[in-house]
Amino acid sequence: MSDSIKAVVFDWAWTLVDLGEENDRLPFAEVFEFLREKSVVPPDFEEFYALYREIFYSSIGDSQKDHREACFEPVLKYLLFYFSIDIAGRTTVKEILTRYYKKVYSSRNVFPDTVPALQALQASGRRMGIISNTTNPPFMKDYERVQSGLDPYFEFSLYSSDFPYRKPHASIFRLASRYLKLDEKNILYVGDNPKNDIAGAQKAGMRAVWINRLGETCPEGIVPEFEIRSLSELSGIDCLQG
Repeated sequence: MSDSIKAVVFDWAWTLVDLGEENDRLPFAEVFEFLREKSVVPPDFEEFYALYREIFYSSIGDSQKDHREACFEPVLKYLLFYFSIDIAGRTTVKEILTRYYKKVYSSRNVFPDTVPALQALQASGRRMGIISNTTNPPFMKDYERVQSGLDPYFEFSLYSSDFPYRKPHASIFRLASRYLKLDEKNILYVGDNPKNDIAGAQKAGMRAVWINRLGETCPEGIVPEFEIRSLSELSGIDCLQG
């Protein structure tokens, strides 16, 4: 059929992966230890952390309004400059980011229903990809995807930190359509956030599945075509049968 689903694209956080209890103090403590290992004297931790939260969290608030992603890397570079932290010849921003995000990712876990669902879709011949809103640098998101064991299932990953706009802006969804060389109506998007994932995908012309793990109420005006409580239910929705 001309309108059949040929590809399934997923959100990452809280859809495929449980982020657990996020605590950005611990990754920064890891970074400060790393700087000391490199003979770099860090500033006062609390002063550094307070300025980080002021800048980074205000930019996250702005991103909710204009859909331009708040990226961690330029904030880190700002802090290094502001506190006159001289890393030249001792380490690099990329090494610091790697140490920071390895600590962040260490507490994350793939949901138990994720791999069986991806295996079933792969066996059915559906192509798969990822569209993820993230403040993380793309090279570290690639690392996380590989370390999680999920990399073999996906043809591509699109991260908002690498593009002008984040979900629900339609542009990032249309990039997936361009990559797959498929009409949007032949792509099913699966995500946990009604506004970003469901409304965004539908605005771009995709069909959308809301994975509602906690049994929450969908915001007024957003109508997912399908609603599931577990990825194990994906194979049962009518557009993926046959």
